[in-house]
Amino acid sequence: MQVCCSPDPRVKTNITTSEEFLARQNGDLTIMYDVTRTYDSSYWAQVTISNHNPLGRLDYWKLSWDWMRDEFIYSMKGAYPSVVDSTECIFGRQGTYYRDLDFFNVLSCKRRPTIVDLPPTKANDTTLGSIPFCCRNGTILPSHMDPSKSISAFQMQVFKMPPDLNRSQITPPQNWQISGVLNPTYKCGQPVRVSPSEFPDSSGLLLNSTAVASWQIVCNITHVKKDIPKCCVSFSSYYNESVIPCRTCACGCSLNSARTCNATSPAMLLPAEALLAPFENRTAMAVAWAGLKHFPVPNPMPCSDNCGVSINWHLYTDYRDGWSARITLFNWGEVSFADWFAAVQMNKAAPGFQAMYSFNATTLELDGSNSTIFMQGHPGLNYLVGETDGVNPAKDPHVPGKQQSVISFTKKNIQSLNMAAGDGFPTKVFFNGEECLLPKILPTNDSRRNLARFIPSLLMLGFVFLFIQQ
Repeated sequence: MQVCCSPDPRVKTNITTSEEFLARQNGDLTIMYDVTRTYDSSYWAQVTISNHNPLGRLDYWKLSWDWMRDEFIYSMKGAYPSVVDSTECIFGRQGTYYRDLDFFNVLSCKRRPTIVDLPPTKANDTTLGSIPFCCRNGTILPSHMDPSKSISAFQMQVFKMPPDLNRSQITPPQNWQISGVLNPTYKCGQPVRVSPSEFPDSSGLLLNSTAVASWQIVCNITHVKKDIPKCCVSFSSYYNESVIPCRTCACGCSLNSARTCNATSPAMLLPAEALLAPFENRTAMAVAWAGLKHFPVPNPMPCSDNCGVSINWHLYTDYRDGWSARITLFNWGEVSFADWFAAVQMNKAAPGFQAMYSFNATTLELDGSNSTIFMQGHPGLNYLVGETDGVNPAKDPHVPGKQQSVISFTKKNIQSLNMAAGDGFPTKVFFNGEECLLPKILPTNDSRRNLARFIPSLLMLGFVFLFIQQ
């Protein structure tokens, strides 16, 4: 008996053999698109976002991509579309093909959906949650802060369209993009087919199950000219009464700002108490301080920095064997930051770091240099609240959310440190992974400047005294 077989030309597949798998790549952020179950007309996929950058993070992340073959999302666990809408399916070719499908339950038919994380209250929800690493309000931390919070994951059921109606025909989404509220800018590459991922078996047995197919998307932090900073830094010191505030328009200015303020004029020096007031309440304080210190007053006044988060670095003390600084974080936005972190880069002074008294802090090696100090709030104090109303909202200004700590350094085994010349101030400052804009100048040492003014007079008095003695 003989059997003759011929291939069916209608059957297509894009499942490749192991020889065609590419090696997994490293990046600041990686996204895995793992197909865990597949059927003729649909499949289940798990999306896993992993953070690998020690200063990278995401808050309230939003993830988007492009479907290439008219796919649509039927159901999800661990995340949800930002807009639930099945209209495009009902009036499109999806509604024509799936006549018996109840599109009321379809979550998204957009060609480019936007996905958001679920709140922690849904973590144990049997319908929406119950997915490892899900439901954290879109927060992804560096792994050295908490490895379990450096990953975010969700699952979704995807319906396909003809002619892709067989189990092996799977086309991953393209043009991935991810962003956060106050976070670095990530640029993602296209999906690359890699070896199938392994997952712990749901039965609890000591074995792993493999995905049907896996794709990796690598995203890296990018810095382009059009990127506008989201946070800024002010400098102050014990030897100068004035505070050097954030730069004018540090985080951008509106096009109409020229009518009311000067977007190019340097920010005016401030008294220390002005840092606690919103910008619109600082004008009178800045003008009064300028009159007291004989500073010029520009007309029109400089524009605001427009930053949601500002950080003040204050050179607190300087003595023979060591020195100290005080760092204060201000949140002028409405969004609160859980598990916040900050980092300062000190080119010469970082090896002398000793202790931080209200934050947890440690030195962090970046790019082969051990010059970065990483800091975060203690457990229970790691929540930077947003701006709130004053005691009397009718007349009192808004109150920023704030956190503060003193940090101490030693000068032992560190040669030629000059605090006032710049060694006591950071060269880079980060908040939640976003690099903040620094002032262009440092506080001047008034005592040294005033002494210099008197040197000619003192020399003249000395000459007069010697002349009289002769």
